Amino acid sequence: MFHSPQMVKKRVPEWLNSSLWSSTPSPSLDDDRVQPYTSKPTTTTTITSSSSTSDYEPPSMVDPPIPVPPPKPTREDKPPPQPQSTDSLPNHEDKNNTTPSPEDISRQAQLLVELSRKTINLRDLRRIASQGIPDGAGIRSTVWKLLLGYLPPDRGLWSSELAKKRSQYKHFKDELLMNPSEITRKMDNCTNCDTDESKGQGKGLLSRSEIIHGEHPLSLGQSSVWNQFFQDTEIIEQIDRDVKRTHPDLHFFSGDSSDAKSNQDALKNILIVFAKLNPGIRYVQGMNEILAPLFYVFKTDPNEEDAASAEADTFFCFVELLSGFRDHFCQQLDNSVVGIRSTITKLSQLLKEHDEELWRHLEITTKVNPQFYAFRWITLLLTQEFNFADSLHIWDTLLSDPEGPQETLLRVCCAMLILIRRRLLAGDFTSNLKLLQNYPPTNIRHLLYVANKLRVQSSG
Repeated sequence: MFHSPQMVKKRVPEWLNSSLWSSTPSPSLDDDRVQPYTSKPTTTTTITSSSSTSDYEPPSMVDPPIPVPPPKPTREDKPPPQPQSTDSLPNHEDKNNTTPSPEDISRQAQLLVELSRKTINLRDLRRIASQGIPDGAGIRSTVWKLLLGYLPPDRGLWSSELAKKRSQYKHFKDELLMNPSEITRKMDNCTNCDTDESKGQGKGLLSRSEIIHGEHPLSLGQSSVWNQFFQDTEIIEQIDRDVKRTHPDLHFFSGDSSDAKSNQDALKNILIVFAKLNPGIRYVQGMNEILAPLFYVFKTDPNEEDAASAEADTFFCFVELLSGFRDHFCQQLDNSVVGIRSTITKLSQLLKEHDEELWRHLEITTKVNPQFYAFRWITLLLTQEFNFADSLHIWDTLLSDPEGPQETLLRVCCAMLILIRRRLLAGDFTSNLKLLQNYPPTNIRHLLYVANKLRVQSSG
């Protein structure tokens, strides 16, 4: 259980042991994060922390020199939400009480300069965006579209590319979201439109003798649109249930307002179209959580034309983002080299490489299988571990990595373990599992600093 000082010193870098990482205890905080997806809702386990939310803070070389304490969660103990849906989101509630830092102002100016170029330098854009994209001016919306390859680097092509993609998505909706009865009418309308009978009946309605057997609602034929419709019903119902419980604490996604219902409809449309275009994967619970940040960022773009087309833009960016993780959602590939279990093993190996003492305590001494906590971390891209605003900041870094989001995601997950290593080393199976399944609030700037430090060490 215990190891020689030589082993610990060898495996734990000196920069991790700096006293500057220590922080003062924070008040008890109730964790109100959404629970992992299961077949039915589960009761949230409340973790009360009377100690620091992280075991250390970055040394003085980090910008800014003096780290600020982690912000308090904004989901509880807040003033009643305003009628506007965006006012219920983090970083929008205290607009009058928060001011951009000099670093944010400088970064926003740099990003605006890059976005104003005739041809965007993606390398420079990634470097700046990886440090976090300041809110406002629609910068994050445009940058994410560039990082995901939805917009080409040549600004002159933006208008034509957007028009083409948005038209293509409209075609997908027209073809894939149509009720089978409408499809049948459409198929036969042209045949009957010139006949006196069809003119008399109108609306393309068919007599019983004219209905093709394969398109009858009771047909069991594999190619029958009705048969396919009934097969899709179960998935559509699951999508509807999941969308309705997407971020229930945010008025943008939840509530009785027309905006919230419209946003839910957009999420459902995207997921249904995706499921029908990808029969090998279709829909898997949790996809709605990955979709939500993309749609929110694009829908809140101050450019009215872009905001109006957020559903189409989100669909294509969602497809691109998921292309790097789609094997995690395919159960048949779980045990393959590209499946979720293989990815979790890579996280375990990464932790062993950078902090063998912590790895040994978790997996050997306390027997905390990384699948118990890392499955949700990885498949949902950390959307359930932090508040919404912090998730957007983490995604800025994930999407900015030219190697792809997965490698950066694993480093961030490893950094999450290292940040709370003291509490984990002092805990047993039960306490550690609760801690990891309800990750404590932390300073995201610190977290991403440590994750980047792991990259430097690995490459060195």
